[in-house]
Amino acid sequence: MKALRHIGIFLAVALALTGCGVSKVKDISVNSVSLKYLAPTSSRSMDAVLLLEIDNPSITVTLSDIDGMVYYYEKPLVQFSAGPLPLEGKSVQTYELPCSVALAPEASLLDLLVVAAGKSMDELKADVQANATLKKGTRVPLKFKRVHLAAFTRNL
Repeated sequence: MKALRHIGIFLAVALALTGCGVSKVKDISVNSVSLKYLAPTSSRSMDAVLLLEIDNPSITVTLSDIDGMVYYYEKPLVQFSAGPLPLEGKSVQTYELPCSVALAPEASLLDLLVVAAGKSMDELKADVQANATLKKGTRVPLKFKRVHLAAFTRNL
């Protein structure tokens, strides 16, 4: 009887969350990525500002704990992290995302220059993880594996 009660509570909470747009949080998508600013801070790190066009079909959320790794031909190239990014609900907007970028331990500055000189994003992929936090504190983890960046990049 206790188990049925717990299942009933779980279903009621799940139904309530679905009704308030939580189910659509996983549908947040990035339409494009471009680089606005890049400045070296040391021989292995940089500050950057990305312009992200984001389609948010859900309610207003804040992306936090944004971390990722960019790969070039499956070799780790750079890792990045960024602070919170509030997203307007039910909108498609361009956001500026300041982030810290560091060369991966296996990568060299020459690797990064080769990628930049080639101007081809075809072999760039990224792993990205973040938390989408709703107004009431509910967190929804978002994870993307080996996303082809060529599909999202423009004006680089």
